[in-house]
Amino acid sequence: MNTTKHNPQPEAMEEPEERTSRGIQSVEVGGQLLKALANTGRRMALKDLARAADMTPAKAHPYLVSFGKLGLIEQDPVSGHYGLGPLAMQLGLISLQQVDPVRLAIAELPGLAQRVGCTVSAAVWGAQGPVIIRVEEGPTPVHVAMRHGIPASLRHTGTGKIFAAYRARPEVAAALEREGLTGELDDPAFSAELDEIRTTGITQVRDELLPGISAMAVPVFDGFGRLVLAIAAIGPSKMLDLRPTGPQAKALREVASSLSQRLGAPTP
Repeated sequence: MNTTKHNPQPEAMEEPEERTSRGIQSVEVGGQLLKALANTGRRMALKDLARAADMTPAKAHPYLVSFGKLGLIEQDPVSGHYGLGPLAMQLGLISLQQVDPVRLAIAELPGLAQRVGCTVSAAVWGAQGPVIIRVEEGPTPVHVAMRHGIPASLRHTGTGKIFAAYRARPEVAAALEREGLTGELDDPAFSAELDEIRTTGITQVRDELLPGISAMAVPVFDGFGRLVLAIAAIGPSKMLDLRPTGPQAKALREVASSLSQRLGAPTP
């Protein structure tokens, strides 16, 4: 009797779960077109959009066709310019609903305190004006006594001046009046200081509210360009480098920029 030896085929092995950070290059390349549209904030002609994404129009077009089918991009039928599509809009709105700026800021404060070497805080606009919602002490034994829930002076604190610079004028005027500073917005020196904050994106306060104590503060914006938070560093004047280009100011700016981008603000 003849027997045929059967060699069973090995069962297909499942590929192990990918544990590296390797991605799909074509997706990353095409994503540059989406980033270009998001950063520009307007519809763009094919040649301009391709240039902004550092590719040729011929290379960009197939990506745009695919993105159009998904609803990530749409083309204006009259001008032919490309803009973000309905799916991109839906994703953006859902993302804004899911993001809590306060939670994001609080998570950043411990690391920021270590970087700047002094106390840091986060503040929001409350019913009466700026309110400190979180304080994180730095790594040094010298701390500035601050508490959660205390108001910040619009005129004499770095945090307050950020809100004075970016909140609506009637709100700021009303809050200043509650501080007993009616008409302060008409003071030329204060107006010039607020203009400087809006130009540089940072404020410095030296020995103003308390002798020997200085502070710096920066704004955090959402995707609609609205001020949502102020992040500040507070410490003894001899420990705080108030230069706008100094390492502590750089750390503040980087955290604020990162938070703003996570909240939908365009990349600077």
